[in-house]
Amino acid sequence: MSDIIQLLPDSVANQIAAGEVVQRPASAVKELIENSIDAGADKIQLIVKDAGKSLIQIIDNGCGMSVTDARMCFERHATSKIRKAEDLFAIRTMGFRGEAMASIAAIAQVELKTRRIEDELGTCIFIEGSEVISQEACSANPGTSISIKNLFYNTPARRNFLKSNSVEMRYIIDELQRIALANPQVFFTLHHNGQEVYHLPATTVKQRIIHLFGNNYNERLVPVEEDTMVVKLQGFVGKPEFARKTRGEQFFFVNNRFIKDAYLNHAVLMAFKELLPEDTFPLYVLFIEIDPAKIDINVHPTKTEIKYQDEQTIYAIIRSAVKRSLGRYNITPSLDFDQENSIGHLVTLKPLEEIVPPTITFNPDFNPFNTNSSTDREMPTLRNSGDYRSSPIPKNWDTLYEISKKEDNVQHQMHEEISIIADEQEINKPSERQLFQIQNRFILSQIKSGFMLINQQAAHERILYERFLQQLQNHSGVSQQSLFPQSVTLNSSDFELLKELLPDIRALGFDIREFGKNTVVVEGIPADLNNASEHEILEQLLEGFKNNQSILKLDKRDSLARSLARNAATKAGIKMSLEEMNILIDQLFACQMPNLALNGKLVITTFTLNELLERFEK
Repeated sequence: MSDIIQLLPDSVANQIAAGEVVQRPASAVKELIENSIDAGADKIQLIVKDAGKSLIQIIDNGCGMSVTDARMCFERHATSKIRKAEDLFAIRTMGFRGEAMASIAAIAQVELKTRRIEDELGTCIFIEGSEVISQEACSANPGTSISIKNLFYNTPARRNFLKSNSVEMRYIIDELQRIALANPQVFFTLHHNGQEVYHLPATTVKQRIIHLFGNNYNERLVPVEEDTMVVKLQGFVGKPEFARKTRGEQFFFVNNRFIKDAYLNHAVLMAFKELLPEDTFPLYVLFIEIDPAKIDINVHPTKTEIKYQDEQTIYAIIRSAVKRSLGRYNITPSLDFDQENSIGHLVTLKPLEEIVPPTITFNPDFNPFNTNSSTDREMPTLRNSGDYRSSPIPKNWDTLYEISKKEDNVQHQMHEEISIIADEQEINKPSERQLFQIQNRFILSQIKSGFMLINQQAAHERILYERFLQQLQNHSGVSQQSLFPQSVTLNSSDFELLKELLPDIRALGFDIREFGKNTVVVEGIPADLNNASEHEILEQLLEGFKNNQSILKLDKRDSLARSLARNAATKAGIKMSLEEMNILIDQLFACQMPNLALNGKLVITTFTLNELLERFEK
């Protein structure tokens, strides 16, 4: 029998490795930008077309590569970061495995141009499917420019698994955000299909957060700083009142490397305990500096998982540091005197000799209790810096409070009588149901066998959910035009998500059009969303959609309908009139599933007369 075990060709081995290293265009973006940072670049340009499916180009001003290094970098396990196994526990660079370039070259058409500063000519290499097509000298700027074209061109099954351009672009933006936060000293730009998405100049961490997520984040950040023998912790957390429904804006960096760690995330949540609303998550951007010998980052090819020697101590340090920063903020809010928008330039101080002190004159003979009527009696007069004002005092000044008090009592009594009469008329109508609102949360309705309780918020969510689903299917949403259209600016990730959802959002009744970079103009909103801010509606809609997608794994339309229904529904604590309660009940029982809330719990609970009698017989 012949031997059956064979050594795989390098091209096949590289394609297998690419399955772990390069999962989507964003994975290639991450690997290439990290290589640019390891090369010492302080200016990195990212250019993508069709969300990276057609083109991913990285241009940096790093150290560049020699002719030999340019060819060697595409070999598997070729790296400049380590020399021996012990180097794994002293790593300060982003890459070290030597798999990324070989994996990318196995599944794409790659063109590399690179030149060192001391060289006169650079090197140009073209590789397709791990096969070197050409290598020659060329004119190039100092640094490296690498273009990846037609990703997964030779693995069509992998290419078919890619999502839409909007989804893949959001993944690219997420990767760029993580790298940009960890390297605020580096200038980044991102262009997609010829349009600039990001222009991030070199700055501080706080300003980088503001540039990435919006100017309104300037007032949301609380600094965190702790220096111990084990770790050094610094960064920012968000104020509790600005917590969101999704975990999107949570970043942990260990030695400037983005990581995902549920255990450390729990430490931050415990610091926010009793400060956060239910089902909300805080913003945090935290940097941990630790001795590389005390961690192991060679756990997963994506290098987003880390093992620690003393995980419990790090947990305790993070929790106490965040909690102390939040307490310090609540007690003594700090003023940022370094901001350019301080109010110091608005105050103009006059010279001391130009300041005129105010003077006050009065009539010493004036007696306010003198009841003698006199037309020529002198009235009190105030003089302040040459400004004369007269304030006549009415004769019945001592009875004004009593008159006002009587008027308030009469109005209050009339209001109570009108409310009682109206309630008696509504309740005593024989054609109407006997409905009562309990604690402004539940509606009680009498039925033949006893009574039923309806959760008013859950009921309204169910009604709106089924209505929005029908509108999405029929494109029948009714729009209420705004008198003054409002412009709404979103961060890049949310803007890409909004563009993806725009056809369905318009089907719900939104009248929205794109207007410049990351900005839309809202000219109309659904008729069910009265008295709401356009920016708040869109932000809550997108947050709810992302939350539904990440947790419930629902389809796009179902997630959109759920998100909008929950935001537009009548909340608990709102007082409802008898007419509103009747309309709510009629619409609820017209639903396909009136008894089931969006969270899977009950909307209606019934109590029979026998159950009530049993309670009193105990």
